[in-house]
This record gives sequence, structure tokens and C-alpha cells, in this order.
Amino acid sequence: MTFSLEHTSKETATKARAGVIKTEHGMIHTPIFMPVGTAATVKGVFHRDLVEQVGAEIILGNTYHLYLRPGLEVLEQAGGLHKFASWNRPVLTDSGGFQVFSLASNRKLTEEGCRFSSHIDGSKHWFTPENVIDTQRVIGADIMMAFDECPPGTAEFRYAEKSLSLTCRWLERCFERYHQTEPKYGHYQSLFPIVQGCTYPDLRIRAAEFAKQFDADGYAIGGLAVGEPAPVMYDMIEVVNAILPEERPRYLMGVGTPVNILEAIDRGVDMFDCVMPTRNGRNGMLFSWNGIINIRNKKWQYDFSPIDEQSDCFVDRTYSKAYLRHLTIAGEMLAAQIASLHNLAFYLQLVREARKQIMAGTFKPWKEQMVQQLSNRL
Repeated sequence: MTFSLEHTSKETATKARAGVIKTEHGMIHTPIFMPVGTAATVKGVFHRDLVEQVGAEIILGNTYHLYLRPGLEVLEQAGGLHKFASWNRPVLTDSGGFQVFSLASNRKLTEEGCRFSSHIDGSKHWFTPENVIDTQRVIGADIMMAFDECPPGTAEFRYAEKSLSLTCRWLERCFERYHQTEPKYGHYQSLFPIVQGCTYPDLRIRAAEFAKQFDADGYAIGGLAVGEPAPVMYDMIEVVNAILPEERPRYLMGVGTPVNILEAIDRGVDMFDCVMPTRNGRNGMLFSWNGIINIRNKKWQYDFSPIDEQSDCFVDRTYSKAYLRHLTIAGEMLAAQIASLHNLAFYLQLVREARKQIMAGTFKPWKEQMVQQLSNRL
């Protein structure tokens, strides 16, 4: 995997940049948003539409969920996730650490790893830095994540420091296993460290300095948007990005709203993922250039205008707000599909426009205007 910076903003008080990540499954133009395909699917969206309507260049798969179902044997016999899911573009997998610590019940954390119970059937499982690397090798992701512990955003310093020390020791073991193993399906796989440290600048600095020594293909920033105020999240991004190498991509995990993404791009982040476009879409929340729409509101009952006249996605030009409201209120499956596709298309359109503004040298004023606009409740 290679990363080349095409443009670093020369504007005052912004670290926004545009680049290109090259993988053996294709190119990724940054800044980029990655739709979340938790269980080998972006919920309710055909791969054809991810490519043709959304413009997705990379999707995310979840190690925890894929390990449990369909399981490693199925994935390996299929030839990896790309072939299993018929997706021929890049894939990034998270380590499963966040899910182990947030979804799994009866988990037990030790120096060796984490024992947990499946949220599906209660069966017992064991994740270690070594077998998480092995699992991601089987999945076949182009970009893999190191195994970490993700403490809550409100964690006390003592707990956060202890957690970070464990994550750093696990990171060493992840890279040792990574260098001992080879890809299973003939394409190169990168391994990104995850920088933790909660909301404490000195811990974030320590984590970023420690991760930097591995000279990785890229770096992830984890443990944000997990309960801390947004300004604190932005501060932590600035602290970490001041240390991480400029010539490598930076990935902010699990973030976030359109405003969060623009603010993070402003601070030098290149890659994003979040379930918000699809999850919130399934519940009737639409993101648009003019602000946030709750399509359940009665005000849309007789609004026969297109869902989003500024979008190139076919659902936005084909269906009206009134029709989508009807489907949503009626609980029709098509409502979730339309809303999910709309939101994903908007997110990708947003980062493409951000990239264009960075290249033109006009990102900062554009971003300030968009932050106000996107926060409107329509």
C-alpha cells in the first residue's frame, strides 16, 4: 500500500489535505468516508449501488462479527471477504476490540487477551493480538487494525493509563505476528496501529509516539466519539496529528456526523467510517446540504419535491419526501433502503466536495459555511 499527498492546504489555520491511497484492489482518494459493512454487507444496499450511486471506494468489515458469523472456515473456503461478498474494491477491517468491549457479555480482560461471550448465542471465545491478526489474514482485508482496548470517553486517568499500557504491549505483539505471517490470497495487507489515550493529552502523546515507531503504512485514531464532548475530541485529534507522520494516512475510527467529519478533515484526518448514515437512515433521519431532516415529521406529508435536488443519487431524484415519509411511517423495507442510500451518497459527496475545496485552496471558508448549514434542523 502506498499513500501520496497531492495537496496540503496552504490556508491559514487548517491542516486539511488531499491524497491517494493505492492498494491492490484499487485507489482511494482522500479524504474518504468508508461505508460500514459490518457482517459482509452494508445494510440494505446493493454493491452495484455502492459503486454507481454512492461512489464508495472502500468499505469496512468488522472482525468480531465476521469471526462469529459466517465464521473463518466459510471465509477461507470462499477465498476471503472480497470473493465471498463479490466486492472487488478495497476493504478495511477493524480489530474487533471495540465490539468485544461494548457488545460482548461476561468478558474477561487479561494480559494475554480477552475472553468473551458471543452476543449471538452466548458461546465462549478468546481474542488475542495474535489470533486477531490471523483472523484478519483469513478475512483478507487490504487494511487491518491492531487489537486494542477502547476505554469509555469518561474513563478516569488511572484506568485510561493502565488501558493504554496494555494496548501498547498488545500492539508490539500484533506487529510481531504480522511480520511472522503472510497474506492468504496473494494481495498485500497493511496493519495500522490504533492510537488510544482517552481524553488525556499526555496519554495521547505517549500513544502516538509509541505507535509511530512501527513505521506503519498508516495510523488510526481510536477511542473518540465515545461519550466525550465534541470540542474535546477535536483537541485530541490535534494532539495526535501533530505527532503522526504527515506522509502516512490518518484514520479516525467511528466518526461521525457530517460536521464531525469536516472538523476532523480541517485537522488533518484522511479516512472515516461510521454506522450513522445507515443506522440513522433506517430510523428516518436524513442528512442533506441544507441540514438534518426527520422524514417522520408531518410537515413532509404533502411535500412532493424530490428528496434532495442537489444529489446525483437516483433515489433522491426519483422519490419525493412525501413518498419516503409514507414508507417510513408504514414501516416498509424500501424506506430504510432509500434513506440509507441517500445518506451514504451524501456522505461521499461531502468528502468529495471537501477534497475539491482543498485542491482549490478554499477549504477553510467553505467548511465554516458548511458547519453552520449542516447543523440546521429542517
